[in-house]
Amino acid sequence: MTIRLLAVLIVLTILFSCKKTQENNLAENETTSQGISEKELSNLDFIEFTLDPKTENSIKDWEEYFRLQDVVAEVRKGNLSFFSDNEAEIDGLFKTLIENIPDEVNSSATLARIVALKTKFYKLKSFSNLANTDKQELSDIIKEFLESFSNLNFQMNKKIEKDSRIIEKP
Repeated sequence: MTIRLLAVLIVLTILFSCKKTQENNLAENETTSQGISEKELSNLDFIEFTLDPKTENSIKDWEEYFRLQDVVAEVRKGNLSFFSDNEAEIDGLFKTLIENIPDEVNSSATLARIVALKTKFYKLKSFSNLANTDKQELSDIIKEFLESFSNLNFQMNKKIEKDSRIIEKP
């Protein structure tokens, strides 16, 4: 009788310990599938444009751009926490970004780049909140987002450059 009781206890202990191991493995897989390191993101291959000093001077009072730049800096570090449950702030950010654009960089091409950036922003937000997104897919979407931000910088630089040219007409 005691041997049967002992055998049942051993079998139950083995079953419960196996279940805990499986749960731990599942939780570990979920965190590693979303965790992209800064080193992995630094290896992304794309052309990154930064702001020229003239452009920086022209947009020095554009707070929304610098808030967006902070978000981009966090994404470059692999920190995607801004994208979880921040819907009102995200909507407000892009709305005020377009409303408060400085006249020096305000053009249809710049507005088009902002809309493209907004699209990539929402795409990254939706994929970063999905549990079944793998690292490669997420890094590709982060690359698209960073490229669109870089293209916005490039477009603003071109607008300032074009406006600063002095063309003499005969």
